Amino acid sequence: MTEIRCNKCGILAEALDWRCKACGGSLDLVGLPAFDAASINACDFSLWRYRAMLPVERRFSLGEGMTPLVRAEIDGIGFNAKLEYLNPTGSFKDRGTATMLNHLAAHGARDAIDNSSGNAGASLAAYAGIAGMSATVFVPAATAVESKKQLIRSFGGDIIESHNYLADVYLAAEERVYASHAWSPFFVLGQQTAAWETWEQLGRRAPAALATPVGHGGLFLGFYRGFKALHAAGLIDKLPRMIAVQSTGVDPVVRGWETLSEAPPQIEPLPSIADGILVDVPVRGAQILRALYDTDGFALRVDNHAIEAARKRMHSKGFMIEATSAVTAAALTKIRERIGADAELVIAFTGSGLKNLVAT
Repeated sequence: MTEIRCNKCGILAEALDWRCKACGGSLDLVGLPAFDAASINACDFSLWRYRAMLPVERRFSLGEGMTPLVRAEIDGIGFNAKLEYLNPTGSFKDRGTATMLNHLAAHGARDAIDNSSGNAGASLAAYAGIAGMSATVFVPAATAVESKKQLIRSFGGDIIESHNYLADVYLAAEERVYASHAWSPFFVLGQQTAAWETWEQLGRRAPAALATPVGHGGLFLGFYRGFKALHAAGLIDKLPRMIAVQSTGVDPVVRGWETLSEAPPQIEPLPSIADGILVDVPVRGAQILRALYDTDGFALRVDNHAIEAARKRMHSKGFMIEATSAVTAAALTKIRERIGADAELVIAFTGSGLKNLVAT
């Protein structure tokens, strides 16, 4: 039986809790169904093909998941690109939002709030709309991208701009349902399906290494936990080396990994064009570092110049990604130096660059 439990003090949580009421720790799902390849619904071309492994009832869906895995290269360096930006609202966030909001709706939620620089807010607004829920998104007044705010409004979401938006959303969460992409264990649950898809798309194999951009690390941990489930089921022999990529100046996970720390250090963030990972205090930072250590993984940082150059190169190859997605491509040479030229590599392209092109 699946339960929601604090990963710090071990106390059980209730269905609508977003963090532990006793100690403030983050929550995780325990007792999840084991992965069963025979239970995959091959006729369902969405993440719900794995619904036997998801302790959530599907009430609504936009067809999220089953994103392509395609071959790509930069300067002759090849890799497999998992095109998460082709999810319904243009980012990987839709996987987690779908499972999270289906869970919240099943337990009576009628409105939801979150804090977001853009992608998570757009995803929340879209899924709240088909769920018959209202959505309010707290956005950072100084750094939120205007086109992403327009997208949130287009999906029917309300926006509250704030210079202290984390404090404001935490205060609001005392009265309203906090559908947090950073805190909710049901959000990370949905991200596990990206690992299972990748395994299927590679011919039921795991890659040697897998890289994602990391802010709060929901997709990163989803991939890690998804492959852990496959390993526990005896379907892969070894976990992929997990690779976390951050931008220079907003790199707490990289600094934590470099010092072999248990948790990322406090940092003073600097400006970055990778607006989707401007996270100086990742909620699950300690779990991200443990995943790196567990898989012989590593963490890298790339600067704005490298990110912008990589974004333009990928655009010229037909991949319309945003700057946050481009951090993995920007780190490609460094990754290859560590894993070797022939190791099978998957990198996640997480958000659509079309959002930055939309002016109205």
